[in-house]
Amino acid sequence: MDSLMKKTPLHAWHCEQGAHMAEFAGYEMPLWYGGGIREEHMAVLRSAGLFDTSHMAVVLVDGGGSRGLLQACFTKDLSRCVGKAPGPLVTGRAVYGVFLNDKGHVIDDALVYMVGADRYMVCVNAGMGSAIASELERHSDGRLSRVTDLTGSLGKMDIQGPGAAKILGTLLADPDAVFATMPYFSFKGHFDARAPESGQVHLKDGSPILLSRTGYTGEFGFEMFLPLERTEELWTSLLDAGKASGLCACGLAARDSLRAGAVLPLSHQDIGPWPYLNHPWDFALPWDAERKGFTKQFWGRSALENPSEIYFTSPFAGFDPRKVPVGETSAVLSEAGKPLGIILTCTTDVSLGRHEGQIVSAVSGTLPEGAKVRGLSCGFVRLTVPLSPGERVILTDGKRKIPVEIVSDIRPGRTARCPMQTML
Repeated sequence: MDSLMKKTPLHAWHCEQGAHMAEFAGYEMPLWYGGGIREEHMAVLRSAGLFDTSHMAVVLVDGGGSRGLLQACFTKDLSRCVGKAPGPLVTGRAVYGVFLNDKGHVIDDALVYMVGADRYMVCVNAGMGSAIASELERHSDGRLSRVTDLTGSLGKMDIQGPGAAKILGTLLADPDAVFATMPYFSFKGHFDARAPESGQVHLKDGSPILLSRTGYTGEFGFEMFLPLERTEELWTSLLDAGKASGLCACGLAARDSLRAGAVLPLSHQDIGPWPYLNHPWDFALPWDAERKGFTKQFWGRSALENPSEIYFTSPFAGFDPRKVPVGETSAVLSEAGKPLGIILTCTTDVSLGRHEGQIVSAVSGTLPEGAKVRGLSCGFVRLTVPLSPGERVILTDGKRKIPVEIVSDIRPGRTARCPMQTML
């Protein structure tokens, strides 16, 4: 491996465990461990999986102008983004959105956490901390706000799956208090012991963590931010605590197949240098009630209102596990062979099958008798024409051709939004 590649605080542990390592966004990261991708993918659905996500970047934004700055640069309307009503972003809640450039193209997607009055945390993708920090500073326009890039200064890991709370709870100082009133996209605590919120979540050894009920798998679970020097200790403690329950370490390959089956985009692949329109994630845009306009001004708005090019991004699901590699020779064709667009993501969700034409999951509890699950290819295509769910297209790399179906959703029975008490 390139010695100049960045490494997370768990790099040595991954190598000691014989993980298959590869470059990702400038970091040397584990793709999978000895048990393989299928085992890791299924562990998340049946019990829990643990992911090293310390390559992700954190940017802090604080000061009297911090909310106004984020309102101007971030697509989500922070005054109406929580709940069904919806209401404003409040302390202890997080929201998903994207940062756009003046062409309406995605710079990166992100979660924005409201830590306190005039204090926010922004979690972005690997290698994007400095870019987003620079973007925020460029648009500060005299606002009384401070932007701090914490890239490489924190440890981060995600525990995902139905057993996540039970396993994590064995290491928390007061799990009942922590898990009480913790809905989806909420968080508690802080990774900095000096922060007033740090007392909300402690490990039994006294270490503070920021615990967020979010993730990138579509399943119930948590993301944890903590001091760099405590990362390996928590990682190994969690694996020990969850061993009897089936918890296993998971690499980026399982992360990719899980997020694709959950219809979650990979930034710079499924969303990127084209107008951020006509895709499954337009809830990240501040549409008004009639979906005819936007509720606020934000950077990139004018480009979306008058796009220079128009594409349509759709999820798809295949009929067997076969997939097509994404590359320069891959393409989407109509059944008659007419070019329709490009493949953005193509992977295999090994938990899925089809029964009487419908997608079924091996772990959703509703698998019909006689249904066989061998896995289904799934992912996203970017098309030059809109297609409706149920329409079929052909994916090809110039050699292999596989039929797939445009769908509105992929893996059924996902648990991310399940009530906390149900999962406990």
